[in-house]
Amino acid sequence: MAKTNQFFIEREQNKYEVVIGLEVHAQVTSASKLFSSSPTKFGAEPNTQVSLVDAAFPGMLPVINEFCVKQAIKTGIGLKAKINKNSIFDRKNYFYADLPQGYQISQYKYPIIGEGKVILDMVDGQKEIGIERLHLEQDAGKSIHDIDPTNTFVDLNRSGVALMEIVSKPDLRSPDEVNVYIKKLRSIMRYLGTCDGNMQEGSLRADVNVSVRRQGDDNFGTRCEIKNVNSIKFMQMAIIYEANRQVDLIEEGKSIDQETRLFDTKKNETRSMRSKEDAHDYRYFPDPDLLPLEISDEFISQIKDEIPELPDEKKKRFIDKFNLSSYEANILVSDIDTSKYFEEVIKNSDVKLATNWITGELFAVLNEKNLEISESPVSSNNLSKLINLIKDGTISGKIAKTIFEEMIDGDKDPQIIVDQKGLKQESDPKALEELINKVIKNNTSKVEEYKSGKEKLFGFFVGQVMKESKGKGNPQLINKILKEKLNG
Repeated sequence: MAKTNQFFIEREQNKYEVVIGLEVHAQVTSASKLFSSSPTKFGAEPNTQVSLVDAAFPGMLPVINEFCVKQAIKTGIGLKAKINKNSIFDRKNYFYADLPQGYQISQYKYPIIGEGKVILDMVDGQKEIGIERLHLEQDAGKSIHDIDPTNTFVDLNRSGVALMEIVSKPDLRSPDEVNVYIKKLRSIMRYLGTCDGNMQEGSLRADVNVSVRRQGDDNFGTRCEIKNVNSIKFMQMAIIYEANRQVDLIEEGKSIDQETRLFDTKKNETRSMRSKEDAHDYRYFPDPDLLPLEISDEFISQIKDEIPELPDEKKKRFIDKFNLSSYEANILVSDIDTSKYFEEVIKNSDVKLATNWITGELFAVLNEKNLEISESPVSSNNLSKLINLIKDGTISGKIAKTIFEEMIDGDKDPQIIVDQKGLKQESDPKALEELINKVIKNNTSKVEEYKSGKEKLFGFFVGQVMKESKGKGNPQLINKILKEKLNG
């Protein structure tokens, strides 16, 4: 979770607020492209997933993919947004080597999804971020400049892949809020199955709009857009650099030019790419090959019936049903795979212990090995077994950590490890009493000191008994019997 919502840039006389808006490009999870039946598999050989439509051969007509439309509407419902029953596809005209048509089929004035919202859970409270719109558009191909010193190569595999562009209102005020916003947006889409959110594969990237204004000023400053940032870390770095750059210009009495900039990740700086285009520069007009998209109430209702429990609703249920803290619930619902794993573990084991083990030991291992929870070296079934062994007193929490280290290597059954290594906890009161009597007998001077008021020595006796039991003694029973013996 973020440390704080507040983020200001200070100079000698002035304090500046940073204003941020994001245009997130999310690749629709779909087996085929937006206007053709070409596949969308990542990592395929260059130019092997391109139809004549994608390559813009003369006379080829786009045909809308109904599934992609459903995915956009699902996302709109997840964002609590208005579903527009009538929307129009436009041609956005510009020229890239990897844009075969010389235009992009997108949506301008009449998008498929209208205003919505995303609720952020920040340390100092919840914050609502407005969604301006969500529209469908096709992706361009890819120009590759680093294969040959004199030639640029073009791969059209991505050409025509369906994208959802999710435009936020300028409600974000810090790099921390951007971090939480992107993660929440990604989480919602992963719950819905509308975007896999894989930033390494380019499934989720963003254009970051940044402006600054003096604290207390109600008017927005001149914004600059940082194009195609593909990691949250880089978004945060770009915002900090760009905001400071703009503040320096203002402090020097210079003006800020509205422009499009790129973020150089190696130099940690933004640099000018081109002057910012306005809508008229793209010469938008309705695509003559595509009819307006008309969506019925019945179609929307059917999609609503398919919507699963989303993060906010799941968080509320975890708090109400399992008595988890808001912080614990937030962690467990932040990713759909984590919430699934948690719910599988608690089917047959203690909720509190499951929460502690997942967010503690398991997360530590996953972070160390750089794994997603879907790649966990310990299955939910075996973690559940381990928790039950602790709960029924077969092993102690300390022994459980030793067993857990063994479980990581090949997802071993904890009961088998206990049996093979003789790690069962000693819970026989008579056997423990014998060990305690031995410790008391061997430490008579310490017993006298304890009885004379040095109560902190109690921990010494517990440690000695645990040592005698080779770490297998039941700590609760040891504490109980020791108190009776020492205070008797």
